[in-house]
Amino acid sequence: MTTAAVTAALLLTASTAALAAEPIRVGVVTPLSGTYTPIGQQVRWGLELAAKEINAAGGVAGRPLELMFEDEEANPAVAVQKAEKLFQVGKVDFLTGTVNSGSTLAVGQVAERNDRLIATTVSFADSITADKCSPNVFRVNARAGQQSAALAEWLSKEKPKSKVFYLGPDYEMGRSTVAAFKKAATDKGSAEVGEVFAPLDNKDYSQYFGQLRASRPAVLYTSVAGNDTVRLLSQMEEYGLLKNLLVVGASGTVTSQNIGAIGKAAEGFVTGVGYSPEIDTPANKAFVKAFTAAYGKDPDLYGADSYGLLYFYKAAVEKAGATDTASVRKAMEGIQWATPQGTKTMRAGDHQAVQDMYAVRVTGGKFTIVGSVPGEAAIGPDACTKF
Repeated sequence: MTTAAVTAALLLTASTAALAAEPIRVGVVTPLSGTYTPIGQQVRWGLELAAKEINAAGGVAGRPLELMFEDEEANPAVAVQKAEKLFQVGKVDFLTGTVNSGSTLAVGQVAERNDRLIATTVSFADSITADKCSPNVFRVNARAGQQSAALAEWLSKEKPKSKVFYLGPDYEMGRSTVAAFKKAATDKGSAEVGEVFAPLDNKDYSQYFGQLRASRPAVLYTSVAGNDTVRLLSQMEEYGLLKNLLVVGASGTVTSQNIGAIGKAAEGFVTGVGYSPEIDTPANKAFVKAFTAAYGKDPDLYGADSYGLLYFYKAAVEKAGATDTASVRKAMEGIQWATPQGTKTMRAGDHQAVQDMYAVRVTGGKFTIVGSVPGEAAIGPDACTKF
């Protein structure tokens, strides 16, 4: 047998052994129904693409990844039940997927009880890695404060000292994102002229339009997401409120998943994000090409962060040489790993990823990068005191 044939045989044996090894099970509790279904779809796509690539390359430390999905319906009570099921019945080694910030906080407590680790790729609420931090919870996506830093920096240059009206969904994420941007914008010279919070899955936003008109803002900041954004911006357009009003918001407000349904009402929207398909690097171009080939849509920040999560987990397990919670947690703290956005660092003190941030604007139905802030400038101080 030739040297090349021997090498090929060894590689085939190693690949076969990896596939035959006990899988590493990753539980995914994410909204597959309800108003946040578009976000859950991107989460699923990002994870599935990464798992396929990792398994094709030999898995994680020679073991294949197996994804196990449960629908959390963006409901913390449901998320807790599904997480417990995955830990106790599914025997998952690691859990991710939660979208609703309340779900992430609640599932973090379930992870602690089960001595397992979780990571969110979506939830924005600063509290997750601040005053409500947990040693068993990590966040690979940008938190509200990081998004706000990029957006407020852009706004201070584009419309200095603006009057801003705030409209958020009435739960942990909505109030956290509004508070984070309000602080960042106020520090840059903007002034608040009004604030309202609407129920999740709200069908009629017109009840808030009188207060919005009376406030005479130059800017509306909103952190509604998913199908709620479609209703909000469509109703604002119907009532003529988008004329002479700059709409800015959280990174999950207008995404590749709902922009088509929003249509021209999304034009001019600006947000602060940790990812854009426009990032001009070979790694991101390769990721976008693979993603669109697989699913027929561009990735958004949720797809990109979910994709990068499995490479974060892979790097930590291989660094630890084990999958037990204590070993992997220690390996995750301070680790750097490659993502479509570039290299990220997991800050050890609060389990928050450090990454560069961008301001993007919807122009002609596409997201265009209009500004950026380096990761260290956007991250803010470590406010976790629980571990």
